[in-house]
Amino acid sequence: MAYTFGRASLRDVSDLVRLRIGYLTDDFGALDPDQEEALWSELPAYFELHLDYDLLAFVARDDEGTIVACAWLLLVIKPPSPRFPHGQTGTLFNVYTMPEHRRKGLARRVMECLLGAAYELDLDVVELNATDDGYRLYRSLGFEDDSSTHVPMRMMLKDE
Repeated sequence: MAYTFGRASLRDVSDLVRLRIGYLTDDFGALDPDQEEALWSELPAYFELHLDYDLLAFVARDDEGTIVACAWLLLVIKPPSPRFPHGQTGTLFNVYTMPEHRRKGLARRVMECLLGAAYELDLDVVELNATDDGYRLYRSLGFEDDSSTHVPMRMMLKDE
């Protein structure tokens, strides 16, 4: 099978939603039907607002044009600091390949496309939270463990 690689567009929203739900299912386990329904309902509007504005989605398509792998880059402008002197940062997330297309180098290829765009955009840094499954890939692409002394924390403001 031959694959093609590139950026997703608004015509790909349903595939992006499908791959987001696939990623979340792999990460969290089976989703509660109400959660999944909410995702199908909310994600299209998110993509309408953010895709090609502050979210870039890089994808692999199979012979039929179906998206089978993706990696997303959220562009975030922060106040400059020693770690990002121009404030231009990216957050990498949702690196996902459909199970039947895994182990063919698709995640690496979409990541290479994403990182090429990050260089073209002159980003200072691309950050991510690696899963165990993705860690070796990210290391092989040049990502390093973050040596920050800060401890990641969060506060949930709404019930799940």
